This record gives sequence, C-alpha cells and structure tokens, in this order.
Amino acid sequence: MSIWGGLQIGLDTLYPARCLGCGDVVDGDYGLCGPCWRDTAFIGGALCDGCGTPLPGNAPDPEETLHCDRCLADPPPWAQGRAALIYGDTGRKLVLALKHGDRQEIAQPAGLWMANAVRDIAPPQSLIIPVPLHWQRMIRRRYNQSALLAKALAGRLQMSWAPDVLQRIRPTPSLDGLDRGQRSAALADAIAVHPRKRHRIAARPVLLVDDVMTSGATLRACTRACKAAGSGPVRVVTLARVDVMALARMGKDT
Repeated sequence: MSIWGGLQIGLDTLYPARCLGCGDVVDGDYGLCGPCWRDTAFIGGALCDGCGTPLPGNAPDPEETLHCDRCLADPPPWAQGRAALIYGDTGRKLVLALKHGDRQEIAQPAGLWMANAVRDIAPPQSLIIPVPLHWQRMIRRRYNQSALLAKALAGRLQMSWAPDVLQRIRPTPSLDGLDRGQRSAALADAIAVHPRKRHRIAARPVLLVDDVMTSGATLRACTRACKAAGSGPVRVVTLARVDVMALARMGKDT
C-alpha cells in the first residue's frame, strides 16, 4: 500500500463520511443512510410538465404531456419545470440545512439529483442561471444557495452557468408564510437582468435554478426578467418542490 493510501485510510478512520440528513456514519461522502434515503421522496413517475409537481397515476407515455390543475388554469411563463425532491421529511431537512445551516456540501449530491430530473428537457446550449439574492442578504448569509446548486448542476450537465446575469435590484421580505398573491406582490419589479449581461442570454435557452418551489412566484419573476431581456425559452429546476396537490387537499393556498 502506498503512503497516500495509508494516509487516506487514516483520515477515513478519524473523519468518517457522515449522512447528509442525520449525521450517522455512511459508506461514502455526500451520501444518505438507509433511513434518510427511505424518507427522501424523489420525484418520478407522473408529474406536471409545467411545475414538476407529482401527479396521481403511473408514468405516462413518453409522448404524453401532463399538467396539474394550477398550471392549466394559470400557465407559468417558463416552458417546462422539474424538481428532484418533495419538500418534506429528509428533503425539507436538506433544503433548510443548505439554505440556513451553512451545509454547502449538500449542493454536490443535489446537483446530481437535479441533473437527473432535468437532463431530458434542457437543451445542451442552455445557460444555467441561479435565482439571485439581494446584496444585503448575501452579506448576512455569505453565499447564495441557488448559485451553489447551479454550479453543481452545470458541472453534472457540462453546461455553462452564469451567477451574475440576474440581480435582485431591491430587497424583498421573506416569503415564508405568505400566500400566492402576497408572494407575487413582494417580488414585483424586484428582479432584472444585469444591464451589462444581457448579451449572455440573447436568444439563448435558459435553465433557472432555485432551492425550492412553493408558489413559483420567484421563478416567475426571474423568467419574466429573462424573457424581457430577449432570452430564448426558459426552463426551471429546483432541488425540492412543495407538493401542491397535497396542500390543495388540505385547503392550503400556495
């Protein structure tokens, strides 16, 4: 055994790989233990082509396009949308740990999961763009979790990414606890394409990236900004998606 091999074994013994969800020891870096994997709801099968929410039934014929009731009633401005996980149980823990817990390492496996979700719909010439943070929030948080996801996704898909094309030109309040209309009002005229970056997206397909989709208000604002600047078709992907079908059954507005 080489000296480097022995050193690696020593490091693995001192600092074993930990589950991203609960911290238990696992076989490899960026992994989930059995219980956390079981409690992670990856989205597959029948889903809405517009927002990525899961739909009842089995996977449709590849030629069939499905939409949820909300997207049929109020179509999103983007062409297609996907998400990797349902925002619940382990999926919720991972999003919150990445967003508020400084667990930046979660972006690496999340990039793989998101790539699997969007690989069949994203044109290879797409420019991957994260949802922006206002500079004041960026100072407080020190990083943009959506940019970390976008960078990891770009690496998995071998596509270009641009963290500075979109900018949040005014601060917006936290959207937690707001209903759909309040979210849209809070984001009105808050996001725009950087005036010196418009050439990056001119007539080019765009893949927008965010950590979680609830009502889709933030991604709608970003999509409108891209299209107003002359982009090509916009598609969106998030790490997690709130299950709007389940919330609708409980009578909650998203």
